[in-house]
Amino acid sequence: MSAVLPADLLEAEKRTVSALESVLGGARRGRWLVTWRFEGLRVMGPALRLARTLREQGCPLLVAFPDAGAAALAKRDATDLADCCVDFMQLQRDPAWADRGELLLLVGAQPSDYETVEAICNLWKEPVVLVNGRLEDAGVGIGSVARSRRRGFLSTWTVAFHLEPLPQGALLMEREKEWDLFRCDPDGYRWIQRFEQRPEREQIDAAINPSADGLKQTLGAVDRLIDDLKG
Repeated sequence: MSAVLPADLLEAEKRTVSALESVLGGARRGRWLVTWRFEGLRVMGPALRLARTLREQGCPLLVAFPDAGAAALAKRDATDLADCCVDFMQLQRDPAWADRGELLLLVGAQPSDYETVEAICNLWKEPVVLVNGRLEDAGVGIGSVARSRRRGFLSTWTVAFHLEPLPQGALLMEREKEWDLFRCDPDGYRWIQRFEQRPEREQIDAAINPSADGLKQTLGAVDRLIDDLKG
């Protein structure tokens, strides 16, 4: 059965709420990823709307931002959530926060926040949701530190919702299901393929442009023939 792409960010937010309701359920713990990868998106507004919806549904929570300035801005823009907006350092300095029985939304964490976020999560007794975060540092490269992080803390996160526009399509995953790939045609987005795991760039390109992939295979065969003739 083919999937349907959200029409806009607001629909994506609604489906994110549904996805979180599904994966959280009665789970005591868990670490979940929510990603809306729209170019130029300022994540604070959508994150506060998500927090407000979850809270209205009876979910006690905290919304944590990377620095005190962002937390203060959130309190100013969402006065109804001011009592639950904090910054990462507050949580790290006072472990008592982890015992309050609240869902934790971590908003916009970056590679520079890696150690702080790891320390917070290791103490947290309730589920944690990372919203538009990017903890993996490309600058770390492929060395032992990067491998250790991927096998360790980074491997403990599970995707709850992911929507990513691509140059010629879009990638969607929700509720721990499979990854759905859409191609952007002249008349709109069309579902084309489903993957059990997040597809690599080569898989995406081959699915969106199968003729281009066939051309590559043909050219590769020609190259091999030429090499054989030379031999």
